[in-house]
Amino acid sequence: MSADNYGQLVVALLAAALVAASWGWSRLGARVWTPAALALLAAAAAVAAVPAEVALDGRGGRAALATVAGALAVVGGGPVTARVFALVDRGETAAQSMDRAGQVLRGGAWIGALERAAIFASLVGGWPEGLAVVLALKGLGRYPELRAAEDGVRTGAAERFIIGTFTSVLWAAACAGVVVLVV
Repeated sequence: MSADNYGQLVVALLAAALVAASWGWSRLGARVWTPAALALLAAAAAVAAVPAEVALDGRGGRAALATVAGALAVVGGGPVTARVFALVDRGETAAQSMDRAGQVLRGGAWIGALERAAIFASLVGGWPEGLAVVLALKGLGRYPELRAAEDGVRTGAAERFIIGTFTSVLWAAACAGVVVLVV
């Protein structure tokens, strides 16, 4: 296989992961399609990392790679985070776990999507310091809410905040890592 074929395979695997992650948002698909999206992202990373050279033709190929990987970072992070919360909240479905998370920290899905987009863009753009900016902004913005939730009542808000943030950041960084390996 040529370097261009490896690049096309990476884009195809990322596109398949994006489709799987999109299906992972459904209540019935969360158990099957979310792990499938994770496996397809891992396969794309392996294809990008193993060959001596991976390339894409021109700006169009690189733009397609960045667009598909960026969409996967934003769209796929939600179902992956929901799956992790379901594992943490043993015995609950992903939907029940996310409903509980929404009661504890409102707006988390939107904040998470914006966080993943910012992290992906800063890493692909070659500005890793952006990660610190995003995490500081998120932490400072949530601090009063986390503090109020923990005063007198054990809600688990801080733990959910940390687990959700780490999961979200790791997903976005993995998607960005595939782009960096190819480009």
